[in-house]
Amino acid sequence: MAGRFGFGSSGNAAMTMTVTSTPSPDLALTNFAYCSANDLKKFSIPGSGLSIALVADVFALSLRAHESIRDGFIALNAIQRRHARVSTGDTVSASKFVPPDNFNLALLTLELEFVKKGTKSEQIDAVLLAQQIQKRFINQVMTEGQKVSFEYHGNNYIFTVSRANVEGQEKSNSSERGMITSDTYFIFEASNASGIKIVNQREAASSNIFRHKEFNLQSLGIGGLSAEFADIFRRAFASRVFPSHVANKLGIKHVKGMLLHGPPGTGKTLIARQIGKMLNGREPKIVNGPEVLSKFVGETEKNVRDLFADAEVDQKTRGDQSDLHVIIFDEIDAICKSRGSTRDGTGVHDSIVNQLLTKIDGVEALNNVLLIGMTNRKDLLDEALLRPGRLEVHVEISLPDEAGRLQILQIHTNKMKENSFIAPDVDLQELAARTKNYSGAELEGVVKSAVSFALNRQLSLDDLTKPVDEENIKVTMDDFLHAIQEIRPAFGASTDDLERRRLNGMVDCGDRHKHLYERAMLLVEQVKVSRGSPLVTCLLEGPSGSGKTALAATIGIDSDFPFVKIISAETMIGLSESSKCAQIVKVFEDAYKSPLSIIILDDIERLLEYVGIGPRFSNLICQTLLVLLKRPPPKGKNMLVIGTTSEVDFLDSVGFCDAFSITYNVPTLKTWDARKVLQQLNVFAPDDIDAAAEALNDMPIKKLYVIVEMAAQGERGGGAEAIYSGKEKIGISHFFDCLGDVVRP
Repeated sequence: MAGRFGFGSSGNAAMTMTVTSTPSPDLALTNFAYCSANDLKKFSIPGSGLSIALVADVFALSLRAHESIRDGFIALNAIQRRHARVSTGDTVSASKFVPPDNFNLALLTLELEFVKKGTKSEQIDAVLLAQQIQKRFINQVMTEGQKVSFEYHGNNYIFTVSRANVEGQEKSNSSERGMITSDTYFIFEASNASGIKIVNQREAASSNIFRHKEFNLQSLGIGGLSAEFADIFRRAFASRVFPSHVANKLGIKHVKGMLLHGPPGTGKTLIARQIGKMLNGREPKIVNGPEVLSKFVGETEKNVRDLFADAEVDQKTRGDQSDLHVIIFDEIDAICKSRGSTRDGTGVHDSIVNQLLTKIDGVEALNNVLLIGMTNRKDLLDEALLRPGRLEVHVEISLPDEAGRLQILQIHTNKMKENSFIAPDVDLQELAARTKNYSGAELEGVVKSAVSFALNRQLSLDDLTKPVDEENIKVTMDDFLHAIQEIRPAFGASTDDLERRRLNGMVDCGDRHKHLYERAMLLVEQVKVSRGSPLVTCLLEGPSGSGKTALAATIGIDSDFPFVKIISAETMIGLSESSKCAQIVKVFEDAYKSPLSIIILDDIERLLEYVGIGPRFSNLICQTLLVLLKRPPPKGKNMLVIGTTSEVDFLDSVGFCDAFSITYNVPTLKTWDARKVLQQLNVFAPDDIDAAAEALNDMPIKKLYVIVEMAAQGERGGGAEAIYSGKEKIGISHFFDCLGDVVRP
């Protein structure tokens, strides 16, 4: 099949034909080439009724038979001969041209001139001319740079194909060509010196500014962002699909800027890149924020002005018919910080913001520009840049839901499936359900990790030069499950951290502890289904070591929430008050990105730097937590905050307890509860359990484990293995000795 630009011809050998002139002047205005009936069969495309020849490897011409043309001859008009650089009597190569798929022209820009230049002037209605050209040249192939002569209302004209945009194809540096269809849109241009005035152009160019008739996001490599893309289209592009005079009659201006914001890896840059590819306008200018900066005075502002220079020239020369110029700013927060926030002494960041504001929405504002900014720190941007008329469309690209994750996994495994590298047991639906709060980039990482496991099975470390059989490469479900364990989401549950908080697991500690767990899990269910209380807070208070943190960690694990994080003092050792506050705020901000989240504030008195002598505590951290505990999450997000403390009287004195809607007391173990725990541990002889349990009355469970561990070592050490294997039991007298060491008199 012919290549996109016609340099192939379905394997047909080129014929050498002798050039002759077109049989009559009226046939010269049809843009057809003519040959004999016998030769026509050699260029016929089966099932289409078309015959197309690639002439001199320059352009593709539709062929017709004419009785006056002998075999081996091809008749070209004067303009065709001039373009092919041949004269009558010369020989030229011609081969059958078979149009490839997606060859229809979406947009054709033609420059008009008279055949005979002079002082004559004409006014041409663009709508009527478009109808005539479409009717006369339908199913003909047009190539950029090609000249075609035609007659219109008694005058002979020549049009030059200045731009040909093919449906579904990206712009190439090579010559574009495509076929005129009933859906092709025409734009006409004429120089002032030509004497031709184009009127009613807006109607003719009510064009499709997109290369595609419809958006198939998966074919563009975009998954899980259908709703966001619909918002972008409605706000930024819907007005541009209509003719420009429609917007003028409505009294509106096109949207000039949009801001894509959200967590890292969710597809902001991908969306911006694909938007640029889908548009029929100029190639988008992609700017990484820091690239604009320069050490020379005034150079940074000049770099910003240069980005808009082409759009300014285009608008001055073509007005409403100007192309759409897309400028994409990646990491826009790097250069458009809030004015006055930087103290570098140069004021260069303020100048960049001022220059951008002037270009987008100044006195001589451009209407043919679309500025797309991307950031994951929207809070750093200058407020003036975000108002309507500037970057007015704010689209949050959030973490994908289960359906979105399935689409993303399908996109990244599509080639594997096509090439039979994926095993039949792989269930993408199950993987999508397991990968809660994974971003698009993290899902891609999961796929790459799974492939690495599959490839590693085919390699031998003893002989890496051994050839690999591609047929044996299969990515299995186990590979994906291992990959999920290896690639952890940035906004996911801290499972390892939670498990570390309950090293001894959860044992039956009696009815009171069981009741607390059940009540806490009811709060989890409330958060899942609640509409009126998106924020639920619960305080677990009790003596040190009573199992508050282990209970909170168990609730976090059993909740199956996609986002569970622990805020504890151990991760903030050495940080200043302001740094601690910033770290706490960041965890809450991350939680707001997830539909369901749990935050555990472990040992609140340690977070507040409480010391009983004085007393002393950090009021800054205290006020930060109080604000966060009362601030509801964004719409559609539900959150459960669980706090733990051993100093409930102190928290009550500073008004902290009132910030929690529910408070549960986690008690120490009574004799009966301790007996249950010891029975489950199975380290005492049956006759000794009651005595040991009696001694452990009113004992925190954490100390119980410490005492049992000490006693299990034996009087001379090394007895723990025998104790835990059931071969021996802890001696009651040694147990009481250990109890006396741990419990203060």
